[in-house]
Amino acid sequence: MLIKLLEKIQLTIGVIFLILFFVTIVIQVTTRFMGVSAVWTGEVATYSFIWAVFMGAAVMLNRREHFNFDLLLKKLKGKGRNSLYLFNDVILLLFSFAIFYYGIQTVQNFWDYNWVSLPEMKMGYVWISVPIMGGTMAIYTLSNIFRTIKNFNREEAAE
Repeated sequence: MLIKLLEKIQLTIGVIFLILFFVTIVIQVTTRFMGVSAVWTGEVATYSFIWAVFMGAAVMLNRREHFNFDLLLKKLKGKGRNSLYLFNDVILLLFSFAIFYYGIQTVQNFWDYNWVSLPEMKMGYVWISVPIMGGTMAIYTLSNIFRTIKNFNREEAAE
């Protein structure tokens, strides 16, 4: 239940930033066509796209629609399939913790840097998407690991 809520929040944030990206690109194209320069649109588009992609990547990891060895998964059944899921999830968990840890360091190092076109905006607002992605990926991966372990236990009970 908590995982579904977290996923819904993260997906909503991703969609909002994707809409912001699209609107900014439309503004950029329109102003260029009119011969007006809207310098800020490039940065806003880039950074909103970063947020959209990072939020979407974490959600896709939760849904197991990201980072799969499909060739083996389609051939394996039962314990073999669950073992591969567990192997993949352990690797993804380590990767997620690394993203989270180094993302926090990056945010700390670059928080006070300013955007070029909008100097009131701090780069920390962009970089904070990295540890958010890493942290939620770790949460989702732990949830997937617990689900896979439950599947192992169900299969053993059925034998």
